[in-house]
Parts: sequence; structure tokens; C-alpha cells
Amino acid sequence: MQCSCFQLLVAALALVAGLQLLYLALLSGLHGQDQRSHYAELFQGRRSLPSDGHKERLKQVLASGGSLDASRQYRIYQDMLHGTWDGEHSQDVVLVTHTSLSNLHHTQQLVERWRGPLSVALFAPGSAEVRLATVMVYALAALCAPIRQLVRLHLVCQADQVAAFPELEDHDEFARLQACGDVFAKLARVGAGQRNYAMDVVNASYPNNLLRNVARRVVGGHWMLVVDVDMVPSEGLREAFLALPRVTDEGTPRVLVVPAFEIRHTRRIPGTKTELLQLYQVGEIRPFYEELCPRCQAPTNYSHWLNLPVSAPLRVAYEVEWRDPWEPFYIGASSVPHYDERFKQYGFNRISQACELHMAGYRFAVLSNAFLVHKGFKVASDFHAQKDAENQRNKVLFRQFKQELKIRYPTSPRRC
Repeated sequence: MQCSCFQLLVAALALVAGLQLLYLALLSGLHGQDQRSHYAELFQGRRSLPSDGHKERLKQVLASGGSLDASRQYRIYQDMLHGTWDGEHSQDVVLVTHTSLSNLHHTQQLVERWRGPLSVALFAPGSAEVRLATVMVYALAALCAPIRQLVRLHLVCQADQVAAFPELEDHDEFARLQACGDVFAKLARVGAGQRNYAMDVVNASYPNNLLRNVARRVVGGHWMLVVDVDMVPSEGLREAFLALPRVTDEGTPRVLVVPAFEIRHTRRIPGTKTELLQLYQVGEIRPFYEELCPRCQAPTNYSHWLNLPVSAPLRVAYEVEWRDPWEPFYIGASSVPHYDERFKQYGFNRISQACELHMAGYRFAVLSNAFLVHKGFKVASDFHAQKDAENQRNKVLFRQFKQELKIRYPTSPRRC
């Protein structure tokens, strides 16, 4: 009798344990279904959910807390989006750029024109911007297949900010986003009326050189072309460059300069040099910074470039000597000197790196049919109020930087 009671007790305990396990399994299933429902609600009216792989990657990157930069002033979330290119396949050219939320919509045209790997560093200065940035990155991953395939995107914010995965309270940000075009249209509305470098967050500085370095970290063994996000490359530039028979030389290192222009806002961006020349002849397109700082691009020798044969395939056309204050855009190896991250906001951030290239012995060769076009003419009235003060501060830093280069390259006969 005692044995029979003991057996009954064991059976009852086993039954209770089994019921508890069944309850937990049902609860877990309901929780998962509830979470999937939450994600579905973020994308109102959509039948399918975001790619699980990109969603899980985004959650993992955000859960890591990011990493601090060398100055410990900024927090970096590397590869919030991870395009399917990885730097291990045949050599390519990575388009490297940086942006704020107000300019992120420009990446749509970059993806369409470049048709290859991009690396984008996105800066969000305050808590509201960080939250909106994670929401919009999630939306890009969910709705934009070309972005998922081609773009590696990295978020940079101030060190005291922490990014988190979007929750249901962010539903309003996702409402009515049904397609990729909707996401970029919303981003364009976010940027409407904003001026570059105009920070709404107190004590926030746009760390352009840090952003460039963050974006170029993933280039690996590829070539890279570092541009501003509101610049558009000529059609087929990447493919034509990769078809060049030989762009590397033994001995002295070299970068391949891509001439830069700016176009009137109302005009369509030219794709070919023939189209560019037509716009140039009627004054609708002009050399980059021609009005504000003609010396900053003069060594490119635009008159010579404009008169090169148009029908010939892309080639290395001619070499030029670097001289102050030239700050060219170029295709170069990932081993070129990094950008000095002390330069922030407006002034001397790119010229400092070009100056170091010169001191390090690099040669500058100009490509024949390749070009970049900045959206809109650069005019003084379009800049933010603090531009001149920032330029003066960075001018002092640049003088110090040039003295440091003499120590870094003691045997170089060149000077900036």
C-alpha cells in the first residue's frame, strides 16, 4: 500500500511538471506571436516582415552598446546594416561617404548610380535623432532590397547616447511606409530646410573626419572613393575603373583624381561627360567651389580635362603636382593615410588629409572621363552662421597639423 501511494505521488508530480512545461511552451509561443505582431504593427498594412537576418543583426549590434572612439566623445555602432559584399571577393571600388539624418535621403541616388558597394557613416547628435536613426535604418533594412544588398551603414552618436531597437511606441514613425520610396521620401522631409553642420543639439559637433574613418574601416582590400553624400558620380565610373588594364605602379604610391563639379539645383545630374560638357557650355554646371574657393580645386586643371577626347575609354590622362589648398576627390587604396579626427564642423578636414598624401610622397593622376557632381551651386548664403568661426578654429589646428607632419615625415622633401 505504501509503495502504491508513493507511485501515485511520483506520477502526480510528473503530471504537474509536464503541465508546467506545456504552459511555458504555450506562453513562449504566444510571446513570440505577440512579438511578431508588434513588428507587423510597426509596418502598418504590410503582409511580410523584415528580413530576420537583418533584424537580428541590428538587434545584436545595438545590444552590444557600440564602442567609443579614441577621444571617447563618440559612440560607434559598426555595421548596423551589412550589405552582402564583404571585402573578400574580387577587388572592387567602395563608395565611402558620411551623412547626418537630414542628408541620408541622398544615398538613394548614390545606390542607383554606383551599383556597387557603399559604406555610409551616419551621425545622430541627440537622443531624438538617435531614436529616429534606428527607426529609419530598420525601415531601410525592411523595405529597400538594394540597400540591404549594397550598403554597410554605421551609426555614430555622442558618447552619452545609447541606441535601442525600435519598439511599438515608434509605430507612428513607420505608419504608411509601404515601399522603399516611402522611406526615402520620409527622410527627405526630415532634411527639408536643414543646413549642413547646423547642429540643433547643444555642444554637438559634426565629426566629419571620424565619420570618414569609420566608413572606410570596412573597405578591406578594395579601392575606395570617399565623397560627400550630396555628390553623384558619373555613370559607369566604377565599372570603367575596374576595367582599366593597370592602375597600380611599383614604387611611388598614387591616387586617381576624379574631377568635381557643381550643378544648378534645378538641373538633372549628368551621367556622361558629353552631357556634362553641354551643361558646362551654358553655365549650368561649373567646377566645384568655383565661387567660394577657386584655388581649392584649381590644380585639377579643368581646362585641360574638359578638352580631352570624350569618346575614348576611361584612362589615366595626366599627372599634376599637389599645391596648397587643393583638396581633390580620388580613388585610392585602403592604405592611404587616415583623416585626422580632430577636425570637426567646417574647414580644413579634407585638405589636411590631402596635405599628408603629398608629404607621404603620393602622386596625383587625373582620370579622363570620370567625374563627380555636387547637387547645387556652393554659395556663401547657403552656409550656417558659425561657418567662418569654425573655419578660423580649424585653420589654427591646420597650422599645428602641418608642423606635426614634418615630424611624422622627417625625410620628406615636400611641404604643405
